[in-house]
Amino acid sequence: MKSMFRAVATAALLAGTAYTPALAQGYQDPSHYNLFSGPTGYQAGDIMTHLSIIGVIPENRNSHVNVPGGPTVGNLNVSSGVSPELDASYFFTPNLSIQLIAATSRHTISARLAGVSGNQTLGSTWVLPPTLTAQWHFPQIGIIRPYVGVGITVAFFYGTSPSNHDALGLRTSVGPAFDAGFDVPLQGNWTANVDVKQMFLPTAARLGHGAVHAMTNLDPTVVGFGVGYKF
Repeated sequence: MKSMFRAVATAALLAGTAYTPALAQGYQDPSHYNLFSGPTGYQAGDIMTHLSIIGVIPENRNSHVNVPGGPTVGNLNVSSGVSPELDASYFFTPNLSIQLIAATSRHTISARLAGVSGNQTLGSTWVLPPTLTAQWHFPQIGIIRPYVGVGITVAFFYGTSPSNHDALGLRTSVGPAFDAGFDVPLQGNWTANVDVKQMFLPTAARLGHGAVHAMTNLDPTVVGFGVGYKF
C-alpha cells in the first residue's frame, strides 16, 4: 500500500507539473510566470471544500519497545490505513487561506520482538488527526492551481482494542505538518484535487498498564485524491 499510494501521488504531481506548460495558453504566458503575482482562481472570502479518499502511511521511524529501566526488546509498527477526508478552507486573500481537515482511520499495531519470529499483533486503534494548515496558493498555471502549506496536527487515539485482553494505550500526539498539492477546475465551481501532507508525530504507547513501554515516530505521509467545491 505504501508504494502504491506514493507512486500514484508522485505520478499525479509530476503529470500536473509537466502538463501545465502546454495548457498555459489562454491563462498565462509561462515565460512571464511570477510565483507571487497573477490570478489564483480565488478571491478573498471564498470558501473551498474537498471530499477525498486518503491513504495514511506511517513511517514508524526510530521505534522501540522496552521494559521501563531495561534494554530495548523490539520495534513497534503501525499499519497503513485508508479513509475518507473532509476539509474546508477560508481565503483571507487570493493567495492565503486557512484549511482544517477532518478524517479518521483505523490501524493495526504490532511489534517485532527479539527472539520471536514474525510480527506480534498487539491490537488496533482509531486515530483522529485534525490538522490546521496555512496555505499559500500560487498563481494558476494552465489549468493547475498549485499550493503549499504548513501547520499543526493533533492526533487523538480512540477505540483502542488490545488483541490479548491486555491494556493498550496510546498518548495524544502533537506535531508540525507540511502540505503540497493542486486543484484542477472541472465545471462551474467544481475541481479535482491531489494533496500530499507530511506530518511529524512522536507517539508513545503503553502495554500491560505500563509494564512495557513503546515509542515510535509515526510521521505519516497522507496522500489524498478528491473533488472540491468553491462557495
